[in-house]
Amino acid sequence: MTFVKTSQAAARLSRPALIVALAAALAATGCANMDETQQGTAKGAGLGAIAGAIIGNATGGDNTVRGAAIGAAAGAIAGNLWSKRMQQQQAAMEQATQGTPVEVTRTDDNQLKVNVPSDISFDLNSATLKPELRSVLDTFAQGLTTNGSGMIVRIVGHTDSTGNDAINNPLSQQRADSVKYYLSDRGVSSSRIETSGRGSREPIASNATSAGQAQNRRVEIFLRDPAQQ
Repeated sequence: MTFVKTSQAAARLSRPALIVALAAALAATGCANMDETQQGTAKGAGLGAIAGAIIGNATGGDNTVRGAAIGAAAGAIAGNLWSKRMQQQQAAMEQATQGTPVEVTRTDDNQLKVNVPSDISFDLNSATLKPELRSVLDTFAQGLTTNGSGMIVRIVGHTDSTGNDAINNPLSQQRADSVKYYLSDRGVSSSRIETSGRGSREPIASNATSAGQAQNRRVEIFLRDPAQQ
């Protein structure tokens, strides 16, 4: 529905403004040879130009072209800053988890995801952090306090299907809370940390084997920037 409304608004733009907006949009899609910072800048400029042109058009006259230009500049700055911050966080976590089974990835909605399997997170039926996980969280906390001002952390705990919901649901929540408390003790404001426990409801492997159960016993940590919401 949002796309349809945006398309209809774009159709009402004057020809000069439409050219500006379309040029910016094309720049945002032509990112095959760009690094992440350049991609963030280009995409931000494209989206900003379109939004600025539509808003400018609503006020009439030359405001359309001016709005597109201002929107492109603002979008480029926002996209660039987002990409730099996330690249730094991702690089730090990849270095901290090198040689471990921890997976550090970028989600489709531009969150940083750190997947911590049971190998280095928690013992069976326990919510006590393993030493291997503490070293990973130390680096994560340091990044949040030095370069991650304002970023939001979401921690999700999971279990395998062994046992029942009466055991697994609170255990998964306790594991997420253990990570939260550890980060808080290292200077990350608890108001920036969200936690949830999913029990065994979201497996990533078959619970029919011990190997699959081990994969399902995990903690996922997501990092996002509120400015991109």
